[in-house]
Amino acid sequence: MADLSDYPEALRDILETFAEVEEYERHEILLDYSDRFQEVPPPIAERPFPEINRVQRCESEAYVFVEKTEDNRINFYFAVENPQGVSARALGAILQESLSGSTAEQIERIPNDIVIRLFGPRISMGKGEGLLGMVSLLKYFVKQSAS
Repeated sequence: MADLSDYPEALRDILETFAEVEEYERHEILLDYSDRFQEVPPPIAERPFPEINRVQRCESEAYVFVEKTEDNRINFYFAVENPQGVSARALGAILQESLSGSTAEQIERIPNDIVIRLFGPRISMGKGEGLLGMVSLLKYFVKQSAS
């Protein structure tokens, strides 16, 4: 496994757990995270969501929202419009639980291969692109908020 020492502890712990489990256990853990997903609260965004926040190429119709705190931390939220968007909700919950409240620099260090590390090498190209799109849009908004 690659060196994860640069990642925030909560994300590192999750990635290490996924690296150690069999494929069937991975699916159970992802379903658990999907159940823990918390949608963007109304003070941050309400339907209809702005198109600029929509993740392109995501079949689950996911949206990303970023909020910078007074102490330069980043909180972020997701919305997933497709009721079958289990993977998008799981990824959203993992990122929220492990990185919300982090600095911009910590969020920018999310590994580029996080989708493969979490969902496994057998993930379909379409689903993988959509999930990676969630991460990319999050990083883009974080970078914009830091400038």
